Amino acid sequence: MQIRDLPYPDPGVPDTRSGPRFLLWLGRHQLGGQFKALCWGLLQHSGIAGLPVGAGLAVQAVVDRSGGRLALAGGLIALFGAAITVGDTMMHRAAITNWITAAARVQQLLARRTAELGSALTQRVAAGEVVAVSTGDVEKIGWFVEALSRFLAALIAVVLICVGLVLYLPELGTLIAVAVPVLALSVLPLLPRATRRADIQREKAGRATELASDTVAGLRVLRGIGGEELFLDRYRAASQEVRRAAVRSARMWALISAIQVLLPGALLISVIWYGARLALDGRIEVGSLVTVYSTVTLLMVPLQRFEEIAMAYSFSRPSAKRAARVLALRRTAYEDERGGLADARPTGDLYDPATGLRVRAGRLTAVVCGDPDAAGRLAERLGGHAAEAEKSPSVLLGGVALDDLPLDAARACVLVQDKDPVLLSGTLEELLDVPASGAVDPGKALAAAECGDVLDALVQASVDGGGDPMRSRITERGRSLSGGQRQRLALARSLVADPQVLVLDEPTSAVDSHTEARIAQGVKELRAGRTTVVFASSPLLLDHADRVAFVHGGTVVAVGSHRELLGADPAYRAVVTRETEDEREAEETAKEQVMASAAAREESEESA
Repeated sequence: MQIRDLPYPDPGVPDTRSGPRFLLWLGRHQLGGQFKALCWGLLQHSGIAGLPVGAGLAVQAVVDRSGGRLALAGGLIALFGAAITVGDTMMHRAAITNWITAAARVQQLLARRTAELGSALTQRVAAGEVVAVSTGDVEKIGWFVEALSRFLAALIAVVLICVGLVLYLPELGTLIAVAVPVLALSVLPLLPRATRRADIQREKAGRATELASDTVAGLRVLRGIGGEELFLDRYRAASQEVRRAAVRSARMWALISAIQVLLPGALLISVIWYGARLALDGRIEVGSLVTVYSTVTLLMVPLQRFEEIAMAYSFSRPSAKRAARVLALRRTAYEDERGGLADARPTGDLYDPATGLRVRAGRLTAVVCGDPDAAGRLAERLGGHAAEAEKSPSVLLGGVALDDLPLDAARACVLVQDKDPVLLSGTLEELLDVPASGAVDPGKALAAAECGDVLDALVQASVDGGGDPMRSRITERGRSLSGGQRQRLALARSLVADPQVLVLDEPTSAVDSHTEARIAQGVKELRAGRTTVVFASSPLLLDHADRVAFVHGGTVVAVGSHRELLGADPAYRAVVTRETEDEREAEETAKEQVMASAAAREESEESA
């Protein structure tokens, strides 16, 4: 796989049983790239290993006053230098390709899992962890995949160099062959502690990222209640914990680096001292001493790969563990392995066995629930996004369980718009370019959602739209718009999609009453003949519904028109009118007094 061929047609099915297994799965899917980088790495290290040979021949040729051998040594040095240049360049190219393609594979897997889970993702995984996995963790995983081939090339080179030194000069080669494994393994006892400190640092960094994400998302609310300083203090404290953890981790890695410098230095001094004595005794030639000395010096290059792979693995293992945890999540309402109904598009009533809610096909049904959280969970369940912890029976559409439908079919049948819909950055035309039936024109959807003032605001704020609101740009998450404007644009987007069943959770909670009444009428007219469910407690919306269901205590307790329920059900009236318990008791007392007065008058009239 080359960078120009990205993205992958199919990133595959990852092994998410653990972090190391996920890294192994990534490595298996990049064997070609790893082998290519390994070969180029061996060429580079062959050049590095050959330079001391050329240098030793050159020194010995000068000692022996042999011009021919000196020229031969110069040619060998030039040849080995070219091998180093080509090998290093191509190995770096192949290794970076492995890094980018591995990161792209992980990002594609995360994007696919995010799309499958939808709103259920943030219910199971903290937003900060999702951000950390999709940014920093992907980079660290790519680093390990990239470093693996360079480490293997260095390992093979070190083994061959040690064997070659033993055969070339046993007196010094044996010392080096024994010392090099000690150098390579000397930091192993420190790695577990370094890894633990790195894990603590990343854990604290993830919490700080989550806190920052939550603070930014709720900045408007914080400013309204004057809570900016409180959350800023919390973030300052979290960031200082991250700093202290990073310093402790850096100290341990600094110690490992110091050992990697100190011990090779001690080996080099030992080789020089012992080799000089051998040369003075006449047991080895000066050129051989130069060759061994140069080899030991250049051995530091491949030995650095041992430290790098240790760091790469210690940093990437927890990152791979987090990525595997996210990728292991499954949408409980849909599993490909269960078979299900491949291309089914059931029609009919929408029924929730858990609450007894039945939504008639082709009608506008309003659902009133005194608990907003319970209303949100019920809205998600109607779309097939029930939380795993609920373990509730599947919602039925036309008698067919949504759990048995493939994901694409379920989403084509039922669309849920939650209380806080997200607007992606881009033009208004791109925002409304969603999978749709094509039956609803964007202009009609915008009109039904009362977006006239929103279009004017976009045109005024746009510098490159040319006066066309559809070409006007929307900032990230629509932050330049008010809450009501964002809500109406999201409603227009849902109307354009024109699903068979549209579920709206408090779609007008941020607009004024006059606009709310017009939206209710517009949605009812535009969705005529299509099934629509609106979770609301506003009388303006409820009065336009064909049917109202009142959910209390997790069960539908009353069904009828808004006016019927308003007069017949005190609990319903309390939710819709925000009537307090004292007001309700006062009203009941007043009714009893009126009835008592009327009865007394009737008795007095009868006595007269």
